Amino acid sequence: MRRIIRVIGPIARATLLEAARSRMIWLVAILCLLCLGLAGFIQQVAIIEAPQIQATVLAAILRAAAAFLTAAFVTMSVVREYNDKVFELMLAQPWPRGVYLAGKFVGFSTAAVALAVIVSLPLLPFVPLDRLGAWTLSLGCELIIVAAMSLFCVITLAHIVPALATVLGFYVLARSIAAMQVIAAGSETSGTWAERAADWVIRGIALVLPRLDLMTRSDWLVAAMPAPAVLAGVVAQAVIYAALLMAAAQFDLHRQNF
Repeated sequence: MRRIIRVIGPIARATLLEAARSRMIWLVAILCLLCLGLAGFIQQVAIIEAPQIQATVLAAILRAAAAFLTAAFVTMSVVREYNDKVFELMLAQPWPRGVYLAGKFVGFSTAAVALAVIVSLPLLPFVPLDRLGAWTLSLGCELIIVAAMSLFCVITLAHIVPALATVLGFYVLARSIAAMQVIAAGSETSGTWAERAADWVIRGIALVLPRLDLMTRSDWLVAAMPAPAVLAGVVAQAVIYAALLMAAAQFDLHRQNF
């Protein structure tokens, strides 16, 4: 067990170093500066409740950008290792393939949490610290799910474009599935078999997707803070879905021939 931990640690550190040395840091810095500029523009045009409008708009932009950057970094990092034959070299070492996967996930998850903290900094002037802390915690959990999904997709598909497209589709669907359920339930009154079938399909999809629509909500910044039970549910979702996605990625990794 100690030997496995000693292997996971260097892999995770190498992944974090790659994140620190990549251009993603510059992209995050530019994003934060643009958000601060947008906040100044909103302050000039908003008639009432400018801080609330600033916080809501910036939170939505920062959340979406953080999810995209996380997915892009994970997919490009693993594909780069594919192309440079680093992936095959690591799998040829005398340790289980799951150890390499665990090391990469720990590194990607740590980078995702750090990204969540960084992108929350532009919200500091507009949001109380306790509300921002809850929002940042939820964003970190959301990005961990995105990182796990990205790692699973890139292990399975082995190419940037299909893997990234799949992750973004998963993210948008998980964010909008609740609205789709409401629309499907509203149209069920007509009673046609096609509409009932669509409602059943949407409900089935909703059962297996994480409830990202309940995570990192902008109203937490301008209204009441989420209850501790809500935050506990967010953390539990991140743990459960990350474990399931890593188990699926490990299964797919073991069935591939290198």
